[in-house]
Amino acid sequence: MPFEQRRNFQIRDDYPEHLRDKAESVYWETRFFLSLPPIPGGLEAVRQMVELGHDVRICTSPIKQYENCVLEKFQWVEKHLGREFTQRIVLTRDKTLVRGHVLIDDRPEFKGALAPEWEHIVFDRPYNRHVTDKRRMDWTNWKEVMRL
Repeated sequence: MPFEQRRNFQIRDDYPEHLRDKAESVYWETRFFLSLPPIPGGLEAVRQMVELGHDVRICTSPIKQYENCVLEKFQWVEKHLGREFTQRIVLTRDKTLVRGHVLIDDRPEFKGALAPEWEHIVFDRPYNRHVTDKRRMDWTNWKEVMRL
């Protein structure tokens, strides 16, 4: 499915019932996460945030079939941001447990054990454009949205 036609956060929900397991199984393949390209401008923005003195963390959720996912997410960060940056990874299925001022995330909404203390800034994607009550950003406007 073309990216711009996506309407659901969970990719499987964008496909007919008989194709959902097959669509989701792509995530389970070896090297799937490691081979993902950075979003243009993202690495530069993260580096600039750190240079400006912000305590930047990468808060990421493992998929249920985590065997390749967890290792490859760490390898991806090392490959693109350096081994030191792997110390900034927070791995959790419930991001409401994480403390911070803001969470930049493409997930349209969060439910978890706690009320989040962070402000959710929606990272713009076709499947979350129905969210209109939160600040939105991408890597072209992050400084304005973050008010830097």
